[in-house]
Amino acid sequence: MYIIIGGGGDVGYYLTRNLLNHGHEVLLLEKQTARYQTLSDELGQAVFKGDACEARTMEEAGARRADVVIAVTGEDEDNLVICQMAKKRFNVSRTIARLNNPKHEELFQKLGIDVTISPTKSILSLIESELPGPRFVQLMNLKRAGLDIVEMNIPPLSPVVGKKLTQINLPRRCNLVLIIRGTEPIFPTGDTELMANDDVYALVTREAEEELRTVFGTA
Repeated sequence: MYIIIGGGGDVGYYLTRNLLNHGHEVLLLEKQTARYQTLSDELGQAVFKGDACEARTMEEAGARRADVVIAVTGEDEDNLVICQMAKKRFNVSRTIARLNNPKHEELFQKLGIDVTISPTKSILSLIESELPGPRFVQLMNLKRAGLDIVEMNIPPLSPVVGKKLTQINLPRRCNLVLIIRGTEPIFPTGDTELMANDDVYALVTREAEEELRTVFGTA
């Protein structure tokens, strides 16, 4: 694959190095002269001096034949511009953008960015998953299906404890797919009884997540 990466910070550097090690053709774009020189000394011809937000730079970088464009600058606005230009002007089939502010995720998706990655959101989810007490963690977003994969830990005082799934009024757009009880995986059926401290994994639409929190007492 030919992959163009916009942004030569630490993320861009390590991403480029790892993709090169996996045998991909990669070009890292960096506009700052001093940083470009540092990267070039180590990565050689895999680094190109130029602003990935500019169409001329992307043209010179060969964006028309790129399989993927990844924008990992420290500015969400720049990452949006890079990915939109890649899709609309150069017809790149796959774009990936780093999100520094998780609040921008919905906007990026509405504007056609294929994949968004938010380090802040990932860290918050990791912290939440390690905190004691009830938790509700979004693990993954399935953009095309409009679904999230979420993990819930059932607190001892949850209204669903001791009930079978057939006795629980789940949101219409929700499906429980796995229960972990201790170390035992359980693939739930209507007769499965929920217990305190069960870890439950569900597919749910974003609109129904709050309702699911309420049903399980994790709101």
